Amino acid sequence: MRSALLRLRRTTGLQVAFGGLLTGERDVRIGELSGAATQALQGLRISAGIGLGGKAVALSRPCAVTEYLSSRHISHEYDAAVTAEGLRSVLAVPVIVRRRVRGVLYGALRTPQPLGDRVATAVLDSAREVEQALVVRDEVRRLLEVSREPGVGPGAWEEVREAHADLRALAPRVMDPQLRDELLAVCGKLASSWQSGGPPEREHRVALTPRETDVLACVASGATNATAGERLGLRPETVKGYLRTAMRKLGAHTRLEAVVAARRAGLLP
Repeated sequence: MRSALLRLRRTTGLQVAFGGLLTGERDVRIGELSGAATQALQGLRISAGIGLGGKAVALSRPCAVTEYLSSRHISHEYDAAVTAEGLRSVLAVPVIVRRRVRGVLYGALRTPQPLGDRVATAVLDSAREVEQALVVRDEVRRLLEVSREPGVGPGAWEEVREAHADLRALAPRVMDPQLRDELLAVCGKLASSWQSGGPPEREHRVALTPRETDVLACVASGATNATAGERLGLRPETVKGYLRTAMRKLGAHTRLEAVVAARRAGLLP
């Protein structure tokens, strides 16, 4: 969320951007501030239906006011914090994942002027960015739980392997560097997880580049060079080149041999 708020202010000229995620069933805690002059908003708990953000949570849609303190369309339980920060025009956008509100993003000015369509679109885009990050984190946690279960069956491992390939393909497109690093670290954990009752073989360590690993992960899920290229944003010829060098490093003569060797080396789940 921190990265999304910073980009939002840079691209729109909004003076303040802030937001938070749900801490309970219907309460949001403001945890990230960008451009704030005080700490009045930090840690503020927003309840569904209360204030502008609470209204956005309750209705599951964006809500805006041009003059916060005098608006008749919201309740005013949070006026003290808003006044301390000097906010006037405010837009609140809910962060929704799988039809469930998971947080709220705000954009604000210290002058009472309408926030136009360009700003509204930018805040919506930032909310979608946070939603994507939450989806990735949810999937990562689920896969880690699956991989740690004792006696994981072949079907579950195939699901983990397919998701591992999807996550590696997604990583280069994730804008938040912290989330991207976290995602790749989890991919590494999935790749080194125990299989068939024992750990991956480590006798022959092989160093593959990130792109070589990405291509092998796609190949392991059954993708052709053309399909792998579409998923990774590469040309089929480039995919073929990465696959060729990975096979050479692994001492493999076929795609299947390369996948098996990579799994034995703990490079793929």
